[in-house]
Amino acid sequence: MTAKKTAAQASDAVAAIGNNEVGDKVVLKRKITLINGVGIIVGTIIGSGIFISPTGVFVFTRSVGSSLVIWTLSGILSTLGALCYAELGTCITRSGGDYAYLLVAFGPLVGFLRLWMALLIIRPTTQINLLLDCIEQAIVALTFAQYAVRPFFEDCEAPESAVRLLAAVCLCFLTAINCISTKWAMKIQDVFTIAKLTALVSIILAGIYFMATESLDNFQNPWEGEYALSSLAYAFYSGLFAFGGWNYLNFVTEELENPYKNLPRAIWIAMPMVTGIYVFVNMAYFAVVSRQEMLASIAVAVSFGNRMFGSVAWLIPIFVALSTFGGVNGILFTSARLFSTGAQEGHLPAWFSLVHVDRQTPIPALIFTCITSIIMLLSANVFVLINYFSQILWLSVAASIAGLLWLRISKPNMPRPIKVNLALPIIFLICCLGLVLLPSFTEPFNLLVGLAITLSGVPIYYVCIVWRSNKQTKNQLMQWIERGCQILFNAAFVDCHHDRKREREFSEMQTSIEDKSVSH
Repeated sequence: MTAKKTAAQASDAVAAIGNNEVGDKVVLKRKITLINGVGIIVGTIIGSGIFISPTGVFVFTRSVGSSLVIWTLSGILSTLGALCYAELGTCITRSGGDYAYLLVAFGPLVGFLRLWMALLIIRPTTQINLLLDCIEQAIVALTFAQYAVRPFFEDCEAPESAVRLLAAVCLCFLTAINCISTKWAMKIQDVFTIAKLTALVSIILAGIYFMATESLDNFQNPWEGEYALSSLAYAFYSGLFAFGGWNYLNFVTEELENPYKNLPRAIWIAMPMVTGIYVFVNMAYFAVVSRQEMLASIAVAVSFGNRMFGSVAWLIPIFVALSTFGGVNGILFTSARLFSTGAQEGHLPAWFSLVHVDRQTPIPALIFTCITSIIMLLSANVFVLINYFSQILWLSVAASIAGLLWLRISKPNMPRPIKVNLALPIIFLICCLGLVLLPSFTEPFNLLVGLAITLSGVPIYYVCIVWRSNKQTKNQLMQWIERGCQILFNAAFVDCHHDRKREREFSEMQTSIEDKSVSH
């Protein structure tokens, strides 16, 4: 029996176990298919960025050729990261992404700091306020609303109240869908992913037609530009920001059908697809939009549409709205799973881990995320926080890759259905550290603020988690909320030990199959 067949048998056996329920406890069923997984990756990566601001790369390079190279390298680097995360996601099958990996690799304190960084406390109480992911959802929802109302206000700016109201409606509608059915949420993700791919393919075809029939003056002297290290680092930030979401499928591995096979397959399908589309779309932009227009344009896709599509240019804002609508759905879907995993470990109030008994959707986490996101819509100052967290988020990714390397040393016998070449995580880790440190040479303040906020979670961890656990006390208000959520939403706690049991069963079966293979 070959090693390949051995791994396949073990993978299939564990997949069969993973699709069953354990006794009378609530276990998340695996409802996310391979196509859904590809839709989550593609749909979350492709948001408003590629339609609105490829200027972010060009403004720091001032070079057409360098910009296209950076877009290509950003896709390759994101693919390397996704492959490394495929190993992490199949040897640690819990939902939660970076949080779950750091928790297993480095212990509860480091895991809590990752959760703290993502959720950011702003209250003087012992409960954690969900902020960063909610800010992201609010921003994407606002982008959706701004472009959705634009066709109705062609000659003037849309009223701010109308934009915010539509963004709130978007959040509430998608929250309701995610509460009702995981399959419905996945169907929305698939449909809107197809819509945004249609828009991007249309831009590519229009660009090819332009390049075949018009002059290519915009491609003259393609390598003339700026090449300072700090400028290149910021250009990569813009490119990699547009690829943000390549690790989001790892947040829902508990609900992915046969993750040992479908997680890497989804990555291999989605990442080259997105990279190719991004490079060709940028080529189309550069062919049609001049360098001066590129630097001056707030929304490059709109400038492109006005030039190429004439009377139907209004379709571009519609496609941007569809794209961001799907992006909100993907962020909402994955964020709720992160919060649920944090609650299972005692790092968030227990009611975040409650799921509907029949629908198996994390309704309390979804509703709280929606409410906090709507609150974020009321403030215009929350966007400043993104500058503080851009570098620290990449530091978090670097920490997860360091966790992968540490697990190779500390737990060499840990079951690894996918095991990437050691060179991949080392190269990716070096690139992540470069992205964190290079901008700090000119603007160290952002990194220092991010580190300070992250490390402020250390005393909170010991006071609110360790001390509370030792005292074995439980806030009476949290007990009331917990009981109320159980009654109101017909919810129960997820069997948080089920995945660990699956991993042990996988390890035992893999060892058994390998022993039989050796004996034969």
